[in-house]
Amino acid sequence: MKRTTSAWSAVPAALAISLTLTACGAANEDSGSGSSASGSASSGTSVSGTIAGAGASTQTVAQQTWKAGFEGANPDATVNYDPIGSGGGREQFLAGATQFGGSDAYLKDEELAKVPASCGEVIEYPVYVSPIAIAYNLKGVDNLKLDATTLAKIMKGEIKTWDDPAIKALNEGVDLPNTAVVPVHRNDESGTTENFTDYLHAVAPDVWTDKPSGTWPVSGGESAKGTQGVVQAITAGEGYIGYADASQTAKLGNAQIKVGESFQGPSAEAAAKIIDESERVPGRGQYDFAIDIKRDVASEGVYPIVLASYTLACTKYADQKTADLVKAYLSYTVSPEGQKAAADAAGSAPISDGATKNATTAINAISAG
Repeated sequence: MKRTTSAWSAVPAALAISLTLTACGAANEDSGSGSSASGSASSGTSVSGTIAGAGASTQTVAQQTWKAGFEGANPDATVNYDPIGSGGGREQFLAGATQFGGSDAYLKDEELAKVPASCGEVIEYPVYVSPIAIAYNLKGVDNLKLDATTLAKIMKGEIKTWDDPAIKALNEGVDLPNTAVVPVHRNDESGTTENFTDYLHAVAPDVWTDKPSGTWPVSGGESAKGTQGVVQAITAGEGYIGYADASQTAKLGNAQIKVGESFQGPSAEAAAKIIDESERVPGRGQYDFAIDIKRDVASEGVYPIVLASYTLACTKYADQKTADLVKAYLSYTVSPEGQKAAADAAGSAPISDGATKNATTAINAISAG
């Protein structure tokens, strides 16, 4: 990984990019802290300066919304977010090039080992939870139903046409055409890909033998960069199918996924339920609230293909002004006001009280080092 010598409080000019348009989670453990962060964009003391973040494209709409609300209350503050993808966001954060990051997958052990000493302790918590839709473009088919095994075969290229017996068996009475199936995947390192392949590997392991990865492991099909690229590819191609944050697939068909004995489509409420059933990853730092999502859930009304998108930050910044600005902005993103704004704009589910308490504990640990 390329390192930079920039301080955690400094924003290189090349990285001070403005936000462009391009998903809250809950750990099942309370932190035990009684401290709390500001519940609004402004707590009465205006902050100033510029900070930059980069990462998950799934957070783009939420970050745009948070930026607008926060800067409206703090006119001397500027928050930039570059939606370059989770992998790029983690790299820039670990290199000290950004003050915070966004990632659809939590930091791996080998990445945690690369956190600079100047960062203090790494902060990591779910800020945005959203279903990953299985989006498709198939004229005349409005309510496609799929199970994990059939979906895995589609994405591996083993099912070639839409009237395949495996699809027909799940969609009785639906007139499925003899159109070619074209699976679409991300060609950049992506937390969305890692969450999707985690689901396939957990629920259809006999078919999807590859381990979860942020890099698509199967050859063939079509590829596209970023969430928008995948959506655009599916939109342009009859018979195309792929995976993308549900906030950006409203104009496409969204498959219903078999959970237990029923089928569930993507929704914020259904996604939030599986997060509440998931557990905190053991053996990590006191301000690290990463969770392992329970993919093989069988409860009715739960959608299993979800991502918990994280905020990455540090407990130490080089000067008080930067520390105050980072702390204020992150406090706003997890506040009821900020979470409602993101839910209204992006269709995410507001994080639970337990997740908010955990995030607040981590944010309150931020100081100048």
